[in-house]
Amino acid sequence: MRESKKCIIVDDEPAAHYVLANYIKQNPQLELVFQGYNGIEAMDYLRENTVDLMFLDINMPEISGMELLKILPTHPKTILTTAYSEFALESYDYGVIDYLLKPIYFPRFLKAIDRFFATETVKIKTEETIVNSVSVKVDGYFIEIELDQLLFAQSFGNYVKLHTLKRTYLASITTSEFEKCLPEKNFMRIHKSYIVALDKIEATDKDFVVIKNEKLPVGITYKRELSDRLKK
Repeated sequence: MRESKKCIIVDDEPAAHYVLANYIKQNPQLELVFQGYNGIEAMDYLRENTVDLMFLDINMPEISGMELLKILPTHPKTILTTAYSEFALESYDYGVIDYLLKPIYFPRFLKAIDRFFATETVKIKTEETIVNSVSVKVDGYFIEIELDQLLFAQSFGNYVKLHTLKRTYLASITTSEFEKCLPEKNFMRIHKSYIVALDKIEATDKDFVVIKNEKLPVGITYKRELSDRLKK
């Protein structure tokens, strides 16, 4: 049986809390540890506690769900819950693993949870084995991307553009999911939309890195870590 994962609900609607809490209680693999009704409560809790999964509403007063994801330097894997779909494409740039439209039905909830545990399985396998390639779906077929050929990955909605030494592929996978497949010692996210191979960086500036004459932006929250890792 899978290890229980800690999760939180952040939503300004009591009815949404009732539905999600009920669904979570029916899944022994999940443990509900906190319920917040606005972004401030969520920020305060996450500063002091580590959780595995966040169910996050987008449309909340003062700080929206999208704004919360932008503000937090790091955050749990996130499943968005909302009555509106206009932010679906942008949301995948912030580590969102699924998007549930209200009213949320139990079968769709279970599908999102399966996707969450699938990303956890990929993470475990990556940590336990030496990864030389990654299998991704391109044009309906799975292909192997040799990691020593990979220059950088660029977010493209529900897809990722994989720039390699030979060509560029458009893979059917989110940036967050692809990041979990990569060995951390060789690759790093430098921006919400970019993951780079550290050994392929040719030059750096305070706001960008250069790989094969391409200038890639460095997000402010990643600058210190990138500097530290390049020094090593």
